[in-house]
Amino acid sequence: MSAETSPPPGRKAGAPSGTSTSADAPGSRANPDNKWEAAADWTDGRLGIYSLAKANLRKIFPDHWSFMLGEIALYTFVIIILTGVWLTLFFVPSMGETVYHGKYLPLNGIRMSEAYSSTLDISFDIRGGLLIRQIHHWAAILFVASMYVHMMRVFFTGAFRKPRELNWLFGAGLLILGMFDGFMGYSLPDDLLSGTGLRFMEGAILAVPIIGTYLMFFLYGGQFPGTAIIPRLFTVHVLLIPGIMLGLLVAHLILVFYHKHTQWAGPGRTEKNVVGMPLMPVYMAKAGGFFFLVFGIVSAISAIATVNPIWRYGPYRPDQVSTDAQPDWYMGYSEGLIRLMPGWEIRFLGHTLNLGVFIPLVVFPLVLLSIWLYPFFENWVIGDKREHHILDKPRNAPVRTAFGAAWMGLYVVLLVGGGNDLFATHFHMSLNAISWACRIGFFVVPVVIFYITKRWCLGLQRRDREKVLHGRESGIIVRKPHGEFIEVHEPLTPEQRYTYTAYEQYAPIELPPEVDENGVARKPSRTDRLRARLSKYYFGSYGQIARPSAEEYRKVTSGHH
Repeated sequence: MSAETSPPPGRKAGAPSGTSTSADAPGSRANPDNKWEAAADWTDGRLGIYSLAKANLRKIFPDHWSFMLGEIALYTFVIIILTGVWLTLFFVPSMGETVYHGKYLPLNGIRMSEAYSSTLDISFDIRGGLLIRQIHHWAAILFVASMYVHMMRVFFTGAFRKPRELNWLFGAGLLILGMFDGFMGYSLPDDLLSGTGLRFMEGAILAVPIIGTYLMFFLYGGQFPGTAIIPRLFTVHVLLIPGIMLGLLVAHLILVFYHKHTQWAGPGRTEKNVVGMPLMPVYMAKAGGFFFLVFGIVSAISAIATVNPIWRYGPYRPDQVSTDAQPDWYMGYSEGLIRLMPGWEIRFLGHTLNLGVFIPLVVFPLVLLSIWLYPFFENWVIGDKREHHILDKPRNAPVRTAFGAAWMGLYVVLLVGGGNDLFATHFHMSLNAISWACRIGFFVVPVVIFYITKRWCLGLQRRDREKVLHGRESGIIVRKPHGEFIEVHEPLTPEQRYTYTAYEQYAPIELPPEVDENGVARKPSRTDRLRARLSKYYFGSYGQIARPSAEEYRKVTSGHH
């Protein structure tokens, strides 16, 4: 028996020796044109990048200005990482004392911590150091702001629905980590303002019943201010939290890629397709340009507007508190909770419970959890298990939109409460009057905003219904033969009619009959009754305006009313 042997590489079986095949043609994998193509072939043989690129580089992304909000958050995070790495090369995270001798003459000869001294050196002695500090701080402020706005865009449009619930939670985790990492970042210079913030955190920790003192000594390494809080904050700020955030960000982007991007309703857009531009080269070119635009704007703001001028505050001393001491805006609502809460204290089992600080400490996460857990509550009320890739107009989900607006109103009230001293001095108002107005507004403002927003959404639904059935007001007035003046309505185009009506309206959940077919009484549970009442509130006659049907449109356009 003769054994068959394999042909040499690059030659097909049966091909005569010395003849070339298509595998030997220039540009093929067997004979790459250049070293870059050879390197790509080598990598593809081990990682399969060709098939991966073919499957993903032509992925379609829809185009809308609101989708750029998430990109701003991504790009500012990259800016934070780049500038943060540079700052770590010069910052000294130590609370050891030193005497400052640098270019900022007003503080020469002043005893201060090494952390504060190194921050002054970055600002005045290292070329470009102050600009990098400013870019880092402004990027952090814009990072949290863009995440907030991006979160509310996702909330108001219903982009959190199945299959994106996990991605919604990943975004929530990125937001809370960004808030705390920002707080730790502006606490590192050990100036009088940041030290006041650390004193604020110490008071909040001490308010935790029973274990508060132990927690405080553990974190600060002794009696406040201790000797370890700055080095520990530095480690958490530059290693732990950014590492977790990077992992969440990668998971977030992978799920965006996997689930495909949401899109607005319109002709040709369904739950099963995406209408837009391919990732390569169109979307990547636009994204690259947008990154440099964001970087340029942040740099321009940093060069023009000073933020956190630590040299004006001076080094931290526990016996001093700077006037107008305010945290960055995203932590302002936590200070508002403390300032608005009455100074209640009670004795319990031999311990003093500082409710004036502990209750705000408990409410602090509840304010955020109320908006983050709402999507799961809404899904329980609706009971919809389908996937959703088409976005809702906020007006078409009145209760959801009203809840989000009420939450934003509550947040603004707490921000005003956190800066009540600044409002009092700048607007010549009574500090106590502002505090009491915010205390009352904490309970009243969200309710009022909820009611107004819901009525507003219902009014917009009625207007959309009239537009579909009767057309758009043209502003042209005509007179009929019998003398009546009317305004001419221009009919909408088919594309416009589709866009106005391309949303789903749910019917309220009905409880089953009280008696089944066998005459046995049914007793629905309290949960079922509650869900039915909520469903009626969401989707009953007072929760939405009926969408115009095709039959109604035909009757109106044919002249039969």
